[in-house]
Formats: sequence, structure tokens, C-alpha cells
Amino acid sequence: MLKINLLPIRQLQKRAKAKKQFFGMLFLFLLVLASLALVGYSQVQNIKTLTAKVNTLSAEKAKYTPILQKIAKLKKTREELERKTNVIKKLKSDSSLTVRVLDEVANSVDNSRLWLESLNQQNSSLNLKGVALDNQTIAQFMDSLKASPFVQGVSLTNSSLKTISGRNLKSFALNCTVAQPSKKDSEKETKQKTK
Repeated sequence: MLKINLLPIRQLQKRAKAKKQFFGMLFLFLLVLASLALVGYSQVQNIKTLTAKVNTLSAEKAKYTPILQKIAKLKKTREELERKTNVIKKLKSDSSLTVRVLDEVANSVDNSRLWLESLNQQNSSLNLKGVALDNQTIAQFMDSLKASPFVQGVSLTNSSLKTISGRNLKSFALNCTVAQPSKKDSEKETKQKTK
């Protein structure tokens, strides 16, 4: 007797292969979902630990805020004190500058040949007016002023003949600039005084 297999084997094999592929894809999809869930869970845990660290650091920062405010206040106070100290130093140097300039002018005057009529200092400008026996005495006085570290830019603004008590004398006016000498100049001056 002859047996005829009427079952569609090829179709059954195709169906079985399709089922295997479907379950394989489903398993792969579930595996991807599980790995994504695991990664998401680890990220949530990382976020929680980082949030806890941020909260801890914020609390620690809040603990140091009064100290930082005190430091900022001390810095402002120090800057204000430095500014005031600089103003005091400038005032001292400016007040000593006037005394030094007067001393330099007084030492430069030859009392037997030159007489000052007026001396006017405003800020860094010094105006001198006087009378001398001749032009050479005025030139010597100007050279003596130029040699001073406190007086610079000596210029003759006016020179004229003036009769006083029957004598012909030279009336003059000088403009100068006065300033504190640089450190190099003051060091040279102290060395010259010690010699």
C-alpha cells in the first residue's frame, strides 16, 4: 500500500522558521528593553547621588557664607584704608614739597646781588618775581634753581630795566615747575649730602 503524505511539510517548515524568527525578534526586543531599563535605573541612581552631593555642598556653602561676607567686608575696609593711607602720603609729600622748594629757592638767592619781591606757588607751578644787579646774576639764579631736584623747567618770562634808589637794576619774572624728585634723584641727593 502506498502512503501519500498530504501534509504540507514545506509550509510547516516555513511557519516554524517564521515562529523562530518572531520569538527571536521578541527576545531581542525584550533584551533591549531590559538593558534600557537597567541603564535608566542606574542613571536615576546617579541623579539621586549627585542631588544628595549638591544638597550637601549647598549646605556646606551656606555654612561658609557668613565667613565669605566677612572676608568681602574686610577687603572693602582694607581698600578704603589703603586709599586713605595713599591720600595721607600724598598730602605729606605735597606739604613737604612746599617747604623743600622754599628752602631750595632761599639757598639759591645771592642776598647781595638778587632780591625776591614775590613767590607764588599753585599746585606744581611756581612763579618768582625779583630784582637783580645784572643779567648774569639772574642766569646764575636760574642755573642754581635748575640744579635743584625739586624745581624743573625754569624759564624766564620777563626781564626789564628798573630804577630803584637811583640805580639801574634788572627786574625779572620766572616760571618753574615743582615736583617731588624721583627715587633715583633723591638717592643721588642723599649720597651727595653724605660726601
